[in-house]
Amino acid sequence: MAGLRTIVKTLIPMGLFKKIEPYGHLGEAVLMSARYGFPGRKLRIIGVTGTNGKTTTSFMIHRLLHEAGVKVALLTTVANGIGDAIVPQAEHITTAQSGILQKRLKEYAQAGVEWVVLETSSHSLAQHRVWGAPYEIAVMTNITHEHLDYHGTFENYVEAKRRLFKIANKHGLRFGVVNKQDPSADKFVKTVANSTTYGIGEGQLSADKVKLSAGFSTYTATIENDSYDIRVNIPGEFNVSNSLAAIAVGRKLGLSKKEIETGIAALKGVEGRMNVIDEGQNFQVIVDFASTPDAFERFFESVRPLTKGKLIAVFGSAGHRDETKRAVQGRIAGQNADIVVLTEEDDRDVDGDQIMAEIAVGAKTAGKKEDTNLFLISNREEAIGFAMAQATSKDDVVVLLGKGHELTIERADGVYPWNEAEVARAALQELAKSH
Repeated sequence: MAGLRTIVKTLIPMGLFKKIEPYGHLGEAVLMSARYGFPGRKLRIIGVTGTNGKTTTSFMIHRLLHEAGVKVALLTTVANGIGDAIVPQAEHITTAQSGILQKRLKEYAQAGVEWVVLETSSHSLAQHRVWGAPYEIAVMTNITHEHLDYHGTFENYVEAKRRLFKIANKHGLRFGVVNKQDPSADKFVKTVANSTTYGIGEGQLSADKVKLSAGFSTYTATIENDSYDIRVNIPGEFNVSNSLAAIAVGRKLGLSKKEIETGIAALKGVEGRMNVIDEGQNFQVIVDFASTPDAFERFFESVRPLTKGKLIAVFGSAGHRDETKRAVQGRIAGQNADIVVLTEEDDRDVDGDQIMAEIAVGAKTAGKKEDTNLFLISNREEAIGFAMAQATSKDDVVVLLGKGHELTIERADGVYPWNEAEVARAALQELAKSH
């Protein structure tokens, strides 16, 4: 099917292709659903959408239900599987193409799965790729600047996300979970029959007495007359917010206070999300998937206050993706990091030097100077090694952003294997040899 779409795309003007493309995906989704026996009808599905936090929130919901004894499957950007049998996701995409999606749903139905937690992208919603997935619960983590290269306008992007809530409003529980702190919250609340809003210090489900540390966070969650003592073992204030969304789902499905508290604490980490790399070095290294302005803001807001020494950031920006965010991310990094190292990040066939130059514009507006505290190194492996060498104190922190869990890197001449954590470990081992 993908090959056919590529051929059609070359024969039809781009403007017309963009208008008819969703219907092609819809037809494919219907066919694939029929081919696999409409497996969605045998499952109950929780959809998680948003610009940032989708993956971690999905993992939290899955772990929460699994720890409570529910037979639950997980389908995310990072991994998929049933219960503890979770395997890495090979596809370089948030929501799998309809053929893969329906095949996995059939496998889950045959295995007796009751609930599926499905991370759902705006692309898959706009293209109708998730047709045949009867969502009962819809979760919105946040809506910020991203994917405007595809959706055209921010309004179109919001509407694509809202489709998840429209679908959920037609099935089962008809329940929504909405981040009250997001400016678009009211639009989502009004889309579904029943909902719970959440937020730090606001919303129906509120996080208060929040205490953040380098390794975990604790807080009290309150809603109506109930309260929960929560420990989140993934650092960052944004993960406090993500855990609130999971709690709202757990409450709706009738989990007890103990099940919710132990379930949230049971998740020890998510691949490529705030992962600490330790090879015995005397400084800290963190790998994270942050690749949007909002994700950068949230990441640096969590890491900067806890960094006593230099904060060194390594990142790039993908080719054939939203170009307008590049300078914004450069500015955010420039304002928060002491040293900024720009490099490749799935440049594809786009000029990597041009991408780095566009990011550098933003970093320079924040006061960074090239070859002083701003460096452009096209090869990502070399950039990571260079960044490690800049860490000279036990209080320094090196952050590697944008690749996270991904197992490939896309360059002009093809797709190559890539594992950010392993590259970081190798760089640290080399650094140790030179000392």
